[in-house]
Amino acid sequence: MNKTTGRRTSWLLLLALGSLAALSVPTASAATRIPRTTVDTGRARGCVMVYFDLGETLVHTAKDESVRYMPGAAEHLRALRARHIPVGLITNVPASWGATDAERAAKLKEVIDKDWADKRPFAWSDFGDRIFTPRTEAERKPAPALWERAKMAAGPCRVVYQAETKDEVQAAGALGYVTYLATRPHWPAYLPVPLIAALARLPFPNTAAARVS
Repeated sequence: MNKTTGRRTSWLLLLALGSLAALSVPTASAATRIPRTTVDTGRARGCVMVYFDLGETLVHTAKDESVRYMPGAAEHLRALRARHIPVGLITNVPASWGATDAERAAKLKEVIDKDWADKRPFAWSDFGDRIFTPRTEAERKPAPALWERAKMAAGPCRVVYQAETKDEVQAAGALGYVTYLATRPHWPAYLPVPLIAALARLPFPNTAAARVS
């Protein structure tokens, strides 16, 4: 079996296991409801929230400094939106960009939009107030502070983190995130949305990390 076939087979097995696990869990509405807002997540008893890195995970900066969606990113966000699965960003920006996450997020939006060259606008509205950025240089990833703050904001929801760098995926996994190394050759660019949705219906683990690889 060649490497590509082996990876595809492993992925199909993973999807099958995810489907079986989802079927084995009661489907009462309280356990399966996906929150639409940050306020809802604090009340949810079964839910999932998906956080992303930004650069080279959702967007790509070309040599001419123009910025576009990574392949499949817009479609992935749209599929999450269709299932009402909330998303957030955990991204490094200069702490000097503002005194609050909201101020730094506004500056980030300004910087990205200035060089945005994709025909589809970036889906800023999907992220709401769930954009976590360093308050100090010491909080920059891979320091744990941003993931800890984002996890706290997710309340009782299971948290997913998708990024293109192994060190960030490992750091988030150590803090209890379900992690996925995004944009790899021969793998789905992002964790498939049906599998993400199934996570909301699984019993919450007592132990921390799970990594899809």
